[in-house]
Amino acid sequence: MGNQLTPSGTFLPPFQTLHVVVIGLDCAGKTALLYRLKLREFVETIPTKGFNTEKVRVQLDGGGGASGVPKAVTFQVWDVGGQDKLRPLWRSYTRRTDGIVFVVDCAESERLEEARVELHKISRMAENQGVPVLVLANKQDLPGAATAGDTERALGLHEPGSPVPYHVQSSSAVSGHGLQQGLERLYHMIAKRQKLLRHQKRKR
Repeated sequence: MGNQLTPSGTFLPPFQTLHVVVIGLDCAGKTALLYRLKLREFVETIPTKGFNTEKVRVQLDGGGGASGVPKAVTFQVWDVGGQDKLRPLWRSYTRRTDGIVFVVDCAESERLEEARVELHKISRMAENQGVPVLVLANKQDLPGAATAGDTERALGLHEPGSPVPYHVQSSSAVSGHGLQQGLERLYHMIAKRQKLLRHQKRKR
């Protein structure tokens, strides 16, 4: 799923901590995903009234070899509440972020349109132009959950000419399915964008 990436030669220094914001509708599973990554186990959570933040270290497949890929990357993850009254705050948290993780509850197909509206609203803000988006098609452990492909279509990410670099990854906070792969893809999208920005700066 998602845009094709060419990661060769786009890697970041291993000591760099990347700033990532996790957003999505209320009850999508954002906080459960965060603590699955942090603690390596499923944790029952309550709705987030403000935000949670944790440093998460993710091992990279193929890291530490001759290719120059670091062995691991550290993300400073900000998990922001998704209730209606909190969504205006998303803009403050996503300003100058390296990447956005948008979590979707795929077991609630009736809310996919609401998720599409919110995702397009935040990703198309001027300050977020070009910021990579990892869409986690969450709750794949539940029966009847929309697939990653169905989620991609419902969110309108497949539309030609979309300015947003993205990847859609099926996931489950309960099992941990998809989280490693999703964050690896996010890392490569961020690295590719930062390389492009450095190149553009040198040309000025």
